[in-house]
Amino acid sequence: RMFVVAAALKSGYSVDRLYDLTKIDRWFLTKMKNIIDCNLMLGAAKSLDYDLMLTAKQLGFSDQQIATLVQSTENAVRAQRNQLDIRPFVKQIDTVAAEWPASTNYLYLTYNGSTNDVEFQAEDHVMVIGSGVYRIGSSVEFDWCAVRSIQELRRLGKKTIMLN
Repeated sequence: RMFVVAAALKSGYSVDRLYDLTKIDRWFLTKMKNIIDCNLMLGAAKSLDYDLMLTAKQLGFSDQQIATLVQSTENAVRAQRNQLDIRPFVKQIDTVAAEWPASTNYLYLTYNGSTNDVEFQAEDHVMVIGSGVYRIGSSVEFDWCAVRSIQELRRLGKKTIMLN
C-alpha cells in the first residue's frame, strides 16, 4: 500500500485527494510527499547545493541514495557533504522523562538539529559493539555480553562507549 501511495504522489495526486481515497492521515501523506518531492528534485538536479543536500539529509536520504539519484558515487557525495559542512548533530534521549537528571547517555545522530546535546572530550575510550535492536525471537545474551564487557572495562578504569 505504501508503494502505491508513493507512486500516486509521484504521478501528481494531491495529499487531499489521497486522504479522500485512503483516509491515511494528512500528516503522514505530507511526510511522504516531502520525500517524493525531494527524490524528484535530486533526480533532476544538475548539481547539489547546500539547501538540497541538507533537505535530503534531514528527510533521511543516505549518501548512497543521493548518489544514485544524482548519478554520482557515495564517496563523492560524502566528500561534497563534508565540504558543505553538513554533518549530523548528536542528540540525547531523556530516558527518565525529566523526573531527575539522566545518568546514562542514550544518543542518536540527526541532521535536524543545530547543536550537540553533549560535549565531547578528547580522551581515549574503548568502544563495544552491541547486538543491535531487539527483534522478536532475539536473545538477550548478546546484549548481556556487551553490558558485561562494559562493566569489566569500567572496573579496569577504561572509559567506554557502547554502539548498539
